[in-house]
Amino acid sequence: MAQHELFDIMASTRSMRRLKPDPVPDALIYQVLDAGIRAPSGTNTQNWRFVVVKDPDIKKQVAAVYQKGWAQVETMYADRPGPEHMEDTKFRRLINAAAYLAQNMAEVPVLLFACLKERPMPPELAARLARLSGSSIYPAVQNILLACRALGLGATLTTVASLHEEEIRAVLKLPEDISTYALLPIGYPMGRFGPVTRVPAEEVTCVDQWGTPLKKG
Repeated sequence: MAQHELFDIMASTRSMRRLKPDPVPDALIYQVLDAGIRAPSGTNTQNWRFVVVKDPDIKKQVAAVYQKGWAQVETMYADRPGPEHMEDTKFRRLINAAAYLAQNMAEVPVLLFACLKERPMPPELAARLARLSGSSIYPAVQNILLACRALGLGATLTTVASLHEEEIRAVLKLPEDISTYALLPIGYPMGRFGPVTRVPAEEVTCVDQWGTPLKKG
């Protein structure tokens, strides 16, 4: 892959929440998973675990739990303004797309759960390390999102299902030492990929110490 292609993919990997019900070939799912496991892993433990859900009955069970969590999230955002950098109409479109995903979760062809196997932690560091545990799974999630974009697949990262972790654990029959960290609905997008709008790097970066702005190069 040429360098410019990599940057183009990163700049256009939108959250695609409106997905077609058309099946996704297993070979493509394997390809995105293979991309995921190329990510960094703390002390190379490679404790990531993935669950690919395609069975219609299990997808319906996942959707029921997801919709329960989404009802709570939607209520939270009902009267809350969006971030300062986003126009309210655009923010509401985002919420509407997220609501569409929740309502149609069972029709998404592939539901990919990114999980992490817990490992023993020193008691004196447990609280601090627990806050950092996502660093061993979210890089893999990002690799998967980028791989989906490169293959023309739509996807998004959502943690709504994990609001009811025990129910999801029961649906997926997860062992006690495996926890979900993200759900990635994957399918062919209804819309088109396009540029991702972000606040410029110089507005969110300091040099050496807090308060010293980064100058645009």
